[in-house]
Amino acid sequence: MSAHATAPETLEVLIVGAGFSGLAMAIRCKQAGIGPLRVIEKGDDIGGTWRENTYPGAACDVPSHLYSLSFAPKADWTRMYAPQPEIQAYLRETAERHGLTPLIQLGTAFSGATWDEARALWHVETDRGPLTTRSIVSAMGGLHHPAYPALPGRDVFAGPAFHTAAWDHSVDLTGKRVGVIGTGASAIQVVPELAKVAAHLTLFQRTPPWIMPKHDHAIAEATKARYRRLPLLRQIERARLFWLHELRALFGFTKVSKLTKQAEGLARHHLAKAVKDKDLRAKLTPNYRLGCKRVLISDTYYPALQRPNVTLETADIARITESGVTTADGTAHELDVIVYATGFDVTGSFARMKLVGRDGLRLADAWAGGGMGAYQGITVAGFPNYFMLLGPNTGLGHNSIIAMIEVQVQHVLDCLAALRRGARDIEVRPEAQARFLDRIRTRLADSIWQAGGCRSWYLDAQGRNTTLWPDSVMAYRRSARRARMADYRLG
Repeated sequence: MSAHATAPETLEVLIVGAGFSGLAMAIRCKQAGIGPLRVIEKGDDIGGTWRENTYPGAACDVPSHLYSLSFAPKADWTRMYAPQPEIQAYLRETAERHGLTPLIQLGTAFSGATWDEARALWHVETDRGPLTTRSIVSAMGGLHHPAYPALPGRDVFAGPAFHTAAWDHSVDLTGKRVGVIGTGASAIQVVPELAKVAAHLTLFQRTPPWIMPKHDHAIAEATKARYRRLPLLRQIERARLFWLHELRALFGFTKVSKLTKQAEGLARHHLAKAVKDKDLRAKLTPNYRLGCKRVLISDTYYPALQRPNVTLETADIARITESGVTTADGTAHELDVIVYATGFDVTGSFARMKLVGRDGLRLADAWAGGGMGAYQGITVAGFPNYFMLLGPNTGLGHNSIIAMIEVQVQHVLDCLAALRRGARDIEVRPEAQARFLDRIRTRLADSIWQAGGCRSWYLDAQGRNTTLWPDSVMAYRRSARRARMADYRLG
């Protein structure tokens, strides 16, 4: 370095990820006057999950007016459940309206970070060079590493094969024999769309999902106009939707109760009304408690499975071959294209982070014994000035994740305020983290995910639920919205 070279700028806050949580954090930091601030994003555009998932039929399963930031409202959502392109457009417009564009560095992947105790700074590695920052906010979430099934021969298939989260738009599926593996949230959206164009579609089902009616519809122009003219009406609608979904926590979405059976009755009625064939209905009836896996909503999935060009295959997959899929009963399914609708490796996404904290502690080692865990899902002992949004045990199965994000953003702002008041660093006390995790584990012991009779992506390899929050959003808000300084050590 020459004598006249300028040292790299030290950031006050580095936000990793430009999806919903990263943009929310950046907006609030900017409003609070926190800087210098930068957002790095591995993709070529903002949007996170909504940038990646562009498969046919991709849409939100939370109502639009609830699946948007309360401090960045949109009055003119076109549908009750917004499709992917509209959500992506909303995120772009929100970033521009709040002046975030100059702060976002696209095409920059986070490689890892090491805590510098002497300087109380993080040294961050990216694929575009190093960065130095006082604080890191991880807004990467868990839905960005596609999960593929461990099937023999998966690499030998001769035709196009891709995951719903990495859709190959160059492949024309019109008139093709298409196999879809998986029956989760993306499958029930993509199957009805593919069934319209494929010569034949074979859906390989391992476990049938619980499905509720969606009741999607276009939002009338007059309604949009009223929301634009009278913002209070939109706020009331958002509150109505929030409490409607919050009640689901009582209906077996977090714990087996008397109400679980009632919810299952509603889902069975939906199935019976949509599927008249007794044999097909039996194949589509779950044998585990509702809420154990993600509860899905659709009005088009069951009708699609009854089209003459669609086959529901429930035999186990034995192997992938060069020409298709062979099931355990010896049947060879000849296919032109395979689509993997098999979700994400959520627990692995967090464990992959190469983070080295105080005294050389690696995040992977901190979580090696008891699995992923963080105080309020946000901070981890041994990692000063490091915060997670949508971290361990903060996912939801019953309400809008945006509500959780906004609680976490406020918690992080409290911690950043402590640093601005003169603290050198802030770190959660190990005993506070341990108390919080003990409460979570106690609450999870009799939860629907442990007692519901199924395996799901909510659970890690040891059967622990380190993904979902086991209570209502209001309970999380009471617990986490403000950072209790007594639970933190200030350096």
